[in-house]
Amino acid sequence: MCKTLEVSRSGYYKWSIRKESKREVRRKKLERRIRRIFLDSRRLYGSPKVHKMLLKQQVKVSEKTVSRIMKELGLRSRTVKKYKATTNSKHNLPVHENVLEQKFNVLAPNKTWVTDITYIPTNEGWLYLASVMDLYSRKIVGFHMDTRMTKELVITALKRAYNQQRPSEALLHHSDRGSQYASHDYQELLKEYKMQGSMSRKGNCYDNACIESFHSIIKKELIYLEKFKTREQARKRIFEYITCFYNGKRIHSSIGYHTPIQYERMYRPAA
Repeated sequence: MCKTLEVSRSGYYKWSIRKESKREVRRKKLERRIRRIFLDSRRLYGSPKVHKMLLKQQVKVSEKTVSRIMKELGLRSRTVKKYKATTNSKHNLPVHENVLEQKFNVLAPNKTWVTDITYIPTNEGWLYLASVMDLYSRKIVGFHMDTRMTKELVITALKRAYNQQRPSEALLHHSDRGSQYASHDYQELLKEYKMQGSMSRKGNCYDNACIESFHSIIKKELIYLEKFKTREQARKRIFEYITCFYNGKRIHSSIGYHTPIQYERMYRPAA
């Protein structure tokens, strides 16, 4: 073999018994950490988030190095482009002014909630998801899925959010101008919960950007990576994604690369 490779026997022997250098050991250890973080993110994190997770683990390394290693290891985020859908705002129901005014940085939990509806395709037809987000932590505090996009869909999502969080003070509730949110029954529920209503300006998607961003994320990281045969299959996967992964494990740049549940808990000792 040495003759075929044109190397000396002594040189081959020295190479075979040579110990790994400290640099090589560090490199392999870093590769294992990067691979573990990437797989733990369900193969969704790109190099920026993997880099932030390494820093949280007290690993000093540049994002450029992380990006290069991930490329060499073939670790590429499997997210896909988002799908855009909107609710029906062509109605004659009363609407609220835009009180939120794109003030997305909130100082405490249960002060401002935002909500929206999105569509999920299955082989059985559409499944509709209504979500309620706390702007402070970006936590999804309530959600509900149904086969029809009705006022009952959003009412149930809000009831679940209220029962889970039990806000002690009045909060600001922001949505788009969809007929579901403008309905008499939904507005009566806001009054019962002592919530102040706020709605996006007509045709301005940026007024409700945070909850729309969440629906974009769940589509990129789950909905369009899987093909759901049934609505029930979609329900189970979406429930697990929101409650276990999104709220509990997925880090967010807008809250200092913490998870929503971590960030919410961090407020309590400080308060």
